[in-house]
Amino acid sequence: MATAVTTTDFSTAPINAKLSTERKLRLLTDMVRIRRFEGESLRQYTQKKMGGFLHLYNGQESVAVGCVSLMGDDDHVITAYRCHGHALAVGMTMNECMAELFGKATGCSKGKGGSMHFFAPDKNYWGGHGIVGGQTPLGLGLAYALKYKGVKGAAMCFMGDGAVNQGCFYESLNMASLFDIPVIYIIENNGYSMGTSLARSSAFKSCLAERAEGFAISWAKCNGTDIYEVRAAVQAAIERAHTEQKPTVLEISTYRYYGHSVADSKHTGGYRQKEEIEHYKQSHDPIQIFKRRLIEEGTLTEEQYDVIDEAAKSEAATSAQFADESPVAGEESIMQDVYFEVDRQTEAGRTGRHFFHD
Repeated sequence: MATAVTTTDFSTAPINAKLSTERKLRLLTDMVRIRRFEGESLRQYTQKKMGGFLHLYNGQESVAVGCVSLMGDDDHVITAYRCHGHALAVGMTMNECMAELFGKATGCSKGKGGSMHFFAPDKNYWGGHGIVGGQTPLGLGLAYALKYKGVKGAAMCFMGDGAVNQGCFYESLNMASLFDIPVIYIIENNGYSMGTSLARSSAFKSCLAERAEGFAISWAKCNGTDIYEVRAAVQAAIERAHTEQKPTVLEISTYRYYGHSVADSKHTGGYRQKEEIEHYKQSHDPIQIFKRRLIEEGTLTEEQYDVIDEAAKSEAATSAQFADESPVAGEESIMQDVYFEVDRQTEAGRTGRHFFHD
């Protein structure tokens, strides 16, 4: 049940051929903004302005931007702990995201979530989850709700290559197939499950997405360095979800430039060599590839790119200043945002009787 886009020039795929110059530049800008945000986050982390973990998205920008660019009003996104790129792609501001990293009250989760827990329900963005594979049944639930309500939409559920070995993922695939749930499982295969290479951590014949065969689910694999290819592959999955209410497993090959987290001191010279990282930066960087493509098309000039890059760099620096100057949450907030009912003083929240009545 494998599927594939039939053209090798993915710029001519229908979903890409109709892109305007403005939209193409927006895609590039969104990728550059993620890159600059992550760079500023790393600088602030090394200056001890943040605590906890920091999972950077450098090198994978085309995946989040390419997928999210296809979302309609009734499409939803849920992801794992490497969530900054997806958050910015759906339209969250650098200020609220950086403030969350700083643990400030102005953060998107009021400083209580940190790097792994960005949320924006108003943008159909449901996190940011720290438990490996834990978001996969939640993504299934989002998609089930769409079908239950008769809404023409899809839920894109992102995960890393290590998450495909979690049991809850297979339970989710089984249900998705049995009940025809419009969920799209997107495996961001960056080659390493924390510090373990794919070859050592997962058994597979050709790719991870092929495991969908066991559940009679359509699957595909694409190259994540080409945003045109990402969009073409994802569009096919979205159309399947919208028109047939069928699930898809899509594997997108990508690469991260830093370790599993910033605390991963052995990501060079340990489980991978510096030469490997430099190879991907030089030959497979999604931003540089798309930049060159747009220049060749006559859509972009080097001068225009410099303006885009400088604006993103300035925005990221400003967000760090905003976060640094923002207040921390007061002590009274420690009991807030724990239970929906308690915060809103519903009857259940006031009485503690959530399920039973006299």
